[in-house]
Amino acid sequence: MALGCTAYTAAVRSRNERILKISSFADSSTLLGLCVALGIGLLIGAERERRKSSGPTRNAAGIRTFAVSALLGAVGVILGGGLLLAVIALLVGAGTWVAYRRTCDLDPGITTEFALLLTCLLGGLAIQDSALAAAIGALLAVLLAARDRLHHFVRSVLTAQELHDILLFSAVALIVLPLAPDRFIGPFDALNPRAMAGLVVLMMAISALGYVAMRSVGPRYGLPLAGFAAGFVSSTATIYAMGERASKQGALRNGAVAGALLSSIATILQMTVVIGLIRAPLLNSLVLPLTFGGLAAGLYGLLFMLWGLPGGSANTPDQDAGRAFELKTAASFAVLVACVLLLSAALNAWLGSRGMLLGAAVTGLADAHATAASVASLAAANKISSAQAVGPILLGLSSNTLMKALVAFRSGGLRYAACIVPGLLLMIGAVWLGAWLAG
Repeated sequence: MALGCTAYTAAVRSRNERILKISSFADSSTLLGLCVALGIGLLIGAERERRKSSGPTRNAAGIRTFAVSALLGAVGVILGGGLLLAVIALLVGAGTWVAYRRTCDLDPGITTEFALLLTCLLGGLAIQDSALAAAIGALLAVLLAARDRLHHFVRSVLTAQELHDILLFSAVALIVLPLAPDRFIGPFDALNPRAMAGLVVLMMAISALGYVAMRSVGPRYGLPLAGFAAGFVSSTATIYAMGERASKQGALRNGAVAGALLSSIATILQMTVVIGLIRAPLLNSLVLPLTFGGLAAGLYGLLFMLWGLPGGSANTPDQDAGRAFELKTAASFAVLVACVLLLSAALNAWLGSRGMLLGAAVTGLADAHATAASVASLAAANKISSAQAVGPILLGLSSNTLMKALVAFRSGGLRYAACIVPGLLLMIGAVWLGAWLAG
C-alpha cells in the first residue's frame, strides 16, 4: 500500500513539473510576442510621427497610437483568439475612418490609416509567429520611410514602357507560370509546360538584368557584368538575350559579346562545383581543361569590353537601352529549347543506352551540367574510371558550345555570331588542349 502511494505521489509530482514547464514556455512565448508587438508599433509609429503636421489639423495617429494599436491586437489574440482580434480590428478601422473624415480635405491619402490597421493585425500575429510579424513590420516601416524615393522613382525615373514591362513580367511570372501544368507531355514525354514557362520567365529576367545594368553603369561594363551573373542561371539563354539586344542596337554589340562570352565562365564554374560535389577526385583530371577554357573565354570577353573594336559603344548610361525584354524573343528561345529536347528524347528512345559518348553529346546540347552530373555519378558508382569520365564530360561541354553558336546566329545574326563563334571556338579549343596536356 505504501509502495502504491509513493508511486502515485511521484506520478503527480512529474505531471505537475510538466505542467509548470509548459506554463513557463507559454509565458515566455507570450512575453516575447508582446515585446515584438510593442516594437512593431513603436517602429512604425516613429516613422509616422516624423511625418505628422502640427496644429489642430494634424494626423491623428502617431507613435503612441501605433504602439497601442499593436498591443491591442496582441492582447486580443491572448484573450480571445482570432474572433476577438477581428472585433478589435473593426474598432480600429472605424476609428481610423473617423480620423480620416476629419482630415481628408487637407490630406486625401490613406496610407497612415491602412498602416494603423495593419499594425493592429501584426500585433496579433506577433503572439502566434513573432519572427514573421517582425519581418512584415520592418518591411512596412521601410516602405513608409521610402515614400519620397519611391514616388520619385515611379514618376521621374521609370518610363511608361518600363512600367508596362514590369506589369507584363509580373503577369507571366505570377499568373502564367503557376498555372502551367507540371507534368511531361508531347512526343516521348519530353516537354514540361511548367519548365517551358519557367524558361520564358528566365529569358525575360536575364534580358531585364542586362537592361538594368546598362542603365546603371553603361553598356561597356553593364552588359558584361549582367552576362556573367546571368550565366550562372543559363549561359545559352544569356547568349540568346545578348544577341537579340545586339541585333536591335548595333552600337551595343561589344558589350553584348563580352557579356555572352563571360557567361560561359559561369558554365565552367558551375560544372566544377557539380563535379566536385558528386566526385571530387574527378576534378584532378579536369582542373587543367576547365581552367584553360575559363581563361580563354574570360580574356576574349575582356577584349571586347575594354578595347574599342568595330561596333564599339561609349560607356554612357544615358544611351538608349531599348526595351527591358521582348516576350516574343523569350517565347522563341523556349521553342528552340523544346525542339532540342524533343530531338534528344527521340535519339535516346531510338538508340537506347548504346554509346556513352553519343548520349553525352546529345544531352550536352540542352545542358552541359546534366552531362557532367550523369557522368560524374557513374564515376562515383565505380562503373567507369575517372580517366574514362573526362571524354564524355568534355564532349558534352563541346556540344553545348555548338548549341550556343547556333543560338548566337539565330538571335543576333551573322555579325553577332561572327564575334561570338571565335570566342567559343577558342574556349573549347583551350579545354581540349588542357585535356591533352593533362593526359
